[in-house]
Amino acid sequence: MNNSTTTIMNNQTTFLTTQPAASMPVADGSSSGLPVDENWRKSIPAQVFLNHFFAMDYHIQHQNDLDDLTRFPIFKDFKGGVSEEGRKVLEKLLLNSWSAEYALRITPVVNDEQYLQSSLHWTFPQAYYSVLFSARAFLAIQGINVSNEELIRKRIGNMVVRGYYPASIGYYALGPINNYSIRRLPMATRSSKSDLGLPSRAGAAQAELGQFLKTTRDQRIKALRTAIQNNPKTALRSERTGEVLQKFGVEQYKLLAKQIGYTTYFDMLSRLRISSNNREIERFVDSEIDVRLFHQSLVTIVSHVNAVHEAYIAKALGLEGFRQLIAKLPTYLQEGFLRERMQTIIEPMFGVGYDAFGRIAA
Repeated sequence: MNNSTTTIMNNQTTFLTTQPAASMPVADGSSSGLPVDENWRKSIPAQVFLNHFFAMDYHIQHQNDLDDLTRFPIFKDFKGGVSEEGRKVLEKLLLNSWSAEYALRITPVVNDEQYLQSSLHWTFPQAYYSVLFSARAFLAIQGINVSNEELIRKRIGNMVVRGYYPASIGYYALGPINNYSIRRLPMATRSSKSDLGLPSRAGAAQAELGQFLKTTRDQRIKALRTAIQNNPKTALRSERTGEVLQKFGVEQYKLLAKQIGYTTYFDMLSRLRISSNNREIERFVDSEIDVRLFHQSLVTIVSHVNAVHEAYIAKALGLEGFRQLIAKLPTYLQEGFLRERMQTIIEPMFGVGYDAFGRIAA
């Protein structure tokens, strides 16, 4: 793989691949491994959430596979295009995505732990909406103009399954509740992770991702069940009595699973939006977790997903067309992380290299 892809990764890379999991304050001699401190116990849900996203980050950096896109037949054959009006829509979607990513990136720079803790109120949705607008742009270049988030979720889910994404974010779950099938995480079922430490090996990270997929799918299926059963027009009823079903069996859950479709990285990131819309966010703001690490993981994940979408858009527009699109951006966006991503990821995919002085190599 091209080593240039690693330059966008944050300084966690060495830590992620060489260091043991962060130690937790556990009771001396306790076989349960539960922390002593009561405040830490209250932080456990937030720590689990951090572990999930840290595992996404770990898996992305461990795979280091953005360059693999250029070898995908689906990438080589990828075509798209937009009308003049469509180009304006595309530009707006990408501007929204990059502006959210920019805002996400500048937050961890602040050297104030209390500020960082409070910033979760906006960094969670910033991460999600950056990827959402990036995904919309990816769909728009293919002539699919949708703004409904559920439709976007299903479209992206289908594209994950069809192989548009590299292995780092190409995993997914399907099937009815209590009988899920986890795909493209080969070590998820062979590995286990029962403690609250951060994953420090590929197997542990995949096991964490498998659990993240399961809990995310649980939430979606249960929410769909509630929505269907609370509506007299859609509620599933007993064939014998005609009454609304209070308990679901295997067949009912199969129907819900089919309606949900696939659970992918996009669903996992949508948990950030959901958390920001209710009291659940307070668990993170008031918890004793490594908030700076959480920010770093979110930056890596968002950068990686957006780079995949941008590569496809550059393929469809042509590299020069994509450069022209970026040239219309505000200077602070052009000269920051986007320039680095262009020079280290996007342009090398199309055979462009740079010398040590940042000049295009002959």
